[in-house]
Amino acid sequence: MAIVRPFKAYRPVPELVDKVAALPYDVMNSEEAREMVKGNPYSFLHVDKPEVDMEPGIDVHSTPVYEKARENLQKMIQEKTYIKDEKPCMYIYRQIMNKRVQTGIVACASIDDYINDVIKKHELTRADKEEDRMNHVDYTDSNTGPIFLTYKHKDEIDNIVKTWTENHKPVYDYVAEDGVSQIVWVIDDEKVISNLSSEFKKIDNLYIADGHHRSASAVRVGKKRRKEHPNYTGEEEFNYFLSVLFKDEDLYVMDYNRVVKDLFGNSFEEFMKKVSEKFDVTPYNGEGQFKPAEKRTYGMYLHGKWYKLSAKEGTFDKNDPVRRLDVSILQENLLHPILGIEDPRKDERIDFIGGIRGLSELERRVKEGMEVAFSMYPTTMEDLMSIADAGKTMPPKSTWFEPKLRSGIFVHELK
Repeated sequence: MAIVRPFKAYRPVPELVDKVAALPYDVMNSEEAREMVKGNPYSFLHVDKPEVDMEPGIDVHSTPVYEKARENLQKMIQEKTYIKDEKPCMYIYRQIMNKRVQTGIVACASIDDYINDVIKKHELTRADKEEDRMNHVDYTDSNTGPIFLTYKHKDEIDNIVKTWTENHKPVYDYVAEDGVSQIVWVIDDEKVISNLSSEFKKIDNLYIADGHHRSASAVRVGKKRRKEHPNYTGEEEFNYFLSVLFKDEDLYVMDYNRVVKDLFGNSFEEFMKKVSEKFDVTPYNGEGQFKPAEKRTYGMYLHGKWYKLSAKEGTFDKNDPVRRLDVSILQENLLHPILGIEDPRKDERIDFIGGIRGLSELERRVKEGMEVAFSMYPTTMEDLMSIADAGKTMPPKSTWFEPKLRSGIFVHELK
């Protein structure tokens, strides 16, 4: 049973939403963020990456940076960049990218559901990243970035969303600079909100699609506040965190590709011979790059030429939801034993390229100093859910979701 409840959101005034809403804090570095905010004092990056308003080189994990985040958020509220809904609402958040639509429910999920594994995870978190977002949430007293959750689709929820969007005007409807449409409806009808909450209670599990560090941090802040308020009732806002819940059928997982700096001392001939032991290798003579069209196949770009790799039978465990993943097969049969990439989380010889960048980016990276690139078939939502259900974790850089949820459209205050 999943607990999903309404909240009083801080939202941008309609005429500024396109200037406020920003890409998530973790898809750019500080230098890129500084460029993005130039000429735009309304950008939510002033809150999510407040170092953009401070001296270059400042320690982004220092107390003054978190204090600046709080200051900037409060300034946006005081200057009426934000309005706050007078009563708890739910919201419908629709994104359209290349004519593909995904529609989610914006609401608050329960930290207890996270703790009790009603909300299932599939990634490990890094302590430093978790600590950073925990401090950010704690200092701003708000969830500023939504957690990207998914659930196995339910017709009753679809029908509620369809009825509301067909009979009400959106409060926001604009196209962001990347061409993705951002459309929001406010659900302020208590009966409809109650019906949605009731339908989610019939769902056994929610799944984190993206935002493991944000959710872990929100839960840590909730636990901290519970210690600070030993007589808490469970109804306080710090017991819940900002989420957008999408049905699994709507979500689009893109490929997450790999580039490696060298052949780990192998000559071209030695490398190809070793690869051929676990993969069928075929030169690709088609146009452009080789983009895998099915599981267990890979593109490999080496010495200016593309090859198709197909994993041989017996090189992976079909019954293990993690080891049968394409990213695991490549890691266990090629990247580790042949190229010496033992821990892809830490090895500086490997880099990862999100599918949104295109396969020409792999060629560019090889031409500019990397040695070999691999194009991947995307991990599926079925893969993600089966791994989460098994209580296991995916290898790093297994999924790349597009479009990214915008930060700053909704802020959940923890008071």
